[in-house]
Amino acid sequence: MSRPFSPRGPSGPSVRINGKIRAREVRVLTADGHQVGILSLAEAINLARSQGMDLVEVAATATPPVCRVVDFGKFQYEQAKKEKESKKHQHSNRVKEIQLRPGIDAHDFSVKHDHAVGFLCEDMKVKVTLRFRGRELRHADLGAQTLQRFIKELAPWGQAIEQPKLAGRSMGVMVNPLPRNKRAKNPQETTEGGTPRPSADPAAKSEPHEPAGADLPQDEDAQAAAEGFVNNPFTQLDGALSPESES
Repeated sequence: MSRPFSPRGPSGPSVRINGKIRAREVRVLTADGHQVGILSLAEAINLARSQGMDLVEVAATATPPVCRVVDFGKFQYEQAKKEKESKKHQHSNRVKEIQLRPGIDAHDFSVKHDHAVGFLCEDMKVKVTLRFRGRELRHADLGAQTLQRFIKELAPWGQAIEQPKLAGRSMGVMVNPLPRNKRAKNPQETTEGGTPRPSADPAAKSEPHEPAGADLPQDEDAQAAAEGFVNNPFTQLDGALSPESES
């Protein structure tokens, strides 16, 4: 069985111009927005052609329809530009979620940080959620430190609207993007020469990128405290809470 031919060209609503306008009379506007009045379709088309422009229907549901004398190519460009700007504003209503763990390592921390910065630079909100497992919930303050450090490093691009809250086995906070004139540039973007842009706050990301073992004490407890959450602190708590250690 043969299939019907699909229509060519865009399937969305089209704009009628010149002879494709179906009304007998139209209300004519000039290119600068001044009203000419109600003219017959033939008179309006002749007026547009005398100026080297097109008659474009801008309000088909009006009585009579409103048409504008304008260059159709310029009209299309302006419409596309308006649609692009409206899509940019729609990003502010979108929310992206970043999930963390209390014992997240330096590399994962850096990757999730870069993702969050990219979302904020696109005017999206970021919901940062930290999830606990097992006995990690007994030491929620350790997870809160990780979440606070993540929020602090997002400060050049976004601001938390409230303090992190614990709900069940997760702790979360919403981060809103800063205004464009107050927001740092996206460090993931590159310059024209192809070299990466330096981070807006290099000191903010220095902690996750420190080389392992650099200027760290030799004592295991002191080393774990100095590394923060680079190594999972709950592995040491398991041994402290075991029955053998209590005896």
